[in-house]
Amino acid sequence: MENNVVNANPSLRDSNFDIQELNTDKYIETAKNVKLYVKDYGKGKPVILIHGWPLSNEMWEYQVEFLVKNNYRVIAYDRRGFGKSSQPWEGYDYDTLTDDLSEIIDQLQLENVTLVGFSMGGGEVVRYFSRYKGKGVAKAALISSIIPFLLKTEDNPDGHPREKSEVTAEAIMEDRIGFVDNFGKTFFGVNIINKPLSTALLEYYRMLCSFASPHATLKCAEAFSFTDFRDELSTVTVPTLIIHGNDDKIVPIDLTSRKASEAIAHNTFIVYEGAPHGLFYTDRDKLNDDLLHFLNS
Repeated sequence: MENNVVNANPSLRDSNFDIQELNTDKYIETAKNVKLYVKDYGKGKPVILIHGWPLSNEMWEYQVEFLVKNNYRVIAYDRRGFGKSSQPWEGYDYDTLTDDLSEIIDQLQLENVTLVGFSMGGGEVVRYFSRYKGKGVAKAALISSIIPFLLKTEDNPDGHPREKSEVTAEAIMEDRIGFVDNFGKTFFGVNIINKPLSTALLEYYRMLCSFASPHATLKCAEAFSFTDFRDELSTVTVPTLIIHGNDDKIVPIDLTSRKASEAIAHNTFIVYEGAPHGLFYTDRDKLNDDLLHFLNS
């Protein structure tokens, strides 16, 4: 695809800024009538942050600030159907989502990239290696990732029963915002005793989720629930950081990251004791330090 980078700020569209030096937000057209909202800040080696479901790039707030200050170029984008990106009816399978990622890398002419995928975003990271042979990528990180396979099958007996996904889909269709409200509490490990974030911040994350296309929310849930990445793990041949909380009630560590760590060569596996799924906020300082150490290594 030809370069279709469009600055979100109309006053800059006709300027002579070098896109490699421009620190701004922009839209990148990755397919016909599909534009993804992209934030591109800082200078240095590029790091692409891929958000989880059903959030948007804003979930990386505390990582963007930290990594830019530590001399990295940080690109965070909204997956199609989420945040400020286009909301087409089709294209929520991992092949298409990964094609979107590839377009961002190509159109921004990125090299020596580190891909960081949170939760659902781990799927795009692994699929990029199997589909594009990891072109331009030097390192990868899987954070609270759904990799390699969530569904219960004969050869994956510890997986989630298909009925669980069907119940989730019904709850989303019945009352999507109510579902997100309850989901968020489990996501961050909120209970009667433990309140790791303020009510206001929890409501903020709920609001981010509410901006997602209802259809995209459903179809992406299908994608990460039913896609089997087990045969693709061997294609990840770059140094890989795997981080997961052992109190993750959304994506259990034993079903996912522990298995991924056994199958991906050249990986560093770090378990966060007592951490929930949303450790990008609850354990943000530790996560930032671990990411920076990995990037600098």
